Amino acid sequence: MIALSPAEIRSANFDETFEFYAPGLKSWQTSEWKPLNPRRFLPVSVTGSACALSCDHCQTKVLQGMLSVPLGETLFDVAARLKAGGSQGLLISGGSTKNGGVPLERHLRHVPRIKEELGMTVIAHSGVVSPRLAEALAHSGVDGVMLDIIGADETIRDVYHLDLTAADFDASLSLLTGAGLRIIPHIILGLHYGRFLGEHAALEMISRYPVSTLILVVLTPLVSTPMENVQPPSVGEISGFFAEARIAMPTTRINLGCARPMGGVKSEIDAAAVDLGLNGMAYPSEGAIAYAASRGLTPKLYEWCCSMSWAGSIADGLTEVAV
Repeated sequence: MIALSPAEIRSANFDETFEFYAPGLKSWQTSEWKPLNPRRFLPVSVTGSACALSCDHCQTKVLQGMLSVPLGETLFDVAARLKAGGSQGLLISGGSTKNGGVPLERHLRHVPRIKEELGMTVIAHSGVVSPRLAEALAHSGVDGVMLDIIGADETIRDVYHLDLTAADFDASLSLLTGAGLRIIPHIILGLHYGRFLGEHAALEMISRYPVSTLILVVLTPLVSTPMENVQPPSVGEISGFFAEARIAMPTTRINLGCARPMGGVKSEIDAAAVDLGLNGMAYPSEGAIAYAASRGLTPKLYEWCCSMSWAGSIADGLTEVAV
């Protein structure tokens, strides 16, 4: 029996489309696509720029680009203001506690009102999940839960500075599954100072659960962090993992997320995502949309987070393809 290629596995299990996403996490456009409403989907940090971990790859830099919940206001107040400005969905995120979870619980009580009164989509970034947080997430009715999955104890200790093991991340997936939540796990390729260490174990772990979409991102060294001079994984290593992921999870949607190195290497990574069976990507490089079309795939453009692959039927989140 002849084994199928990653692209053939995609064709066997999905329609011949490739999805592109541009949420309002940053200012972005190419000659192929300028989002109509950059405020359609925005991130909100419930901790401002504070994080108890200050992980070596981030050092709170990611949080600094998010909106915050001002003192004296609630998450609903922020959401209502965003809705009035044209937003239709939000990501609730924030810095981590020393236990590895994002302190979401007191904010989740506002999610039902945000969904019912404002009609907004709500995704939560949870971090490591406790039974109590899993229950609160389920009770709130969030549309999906994002979390990084790390498969190497050394990375958890040395990069995230957490006194946890890979088993705790496995337990988080189990708790979220048991709570009936839509799960969107992320794997950061090269997280251990630019080299692969726990990514394969993380993939194996995730493949045992009924996740909605797997998001793959690539370590992007940030200025003024301990990793600013780290060399990210090679395109060959990244491409190999794309193929491995598609073979391991043939019927699960797999998207290339927001974070990856810029410049010419980004174009190479994006082309590999198209060629090796992924289903979509966020913030495509110049020419990536045309490249997907040249491979016989129909591009679809969404002004949403790439974790929301299930939300393609939301018509006003779709913009016209300019290819």
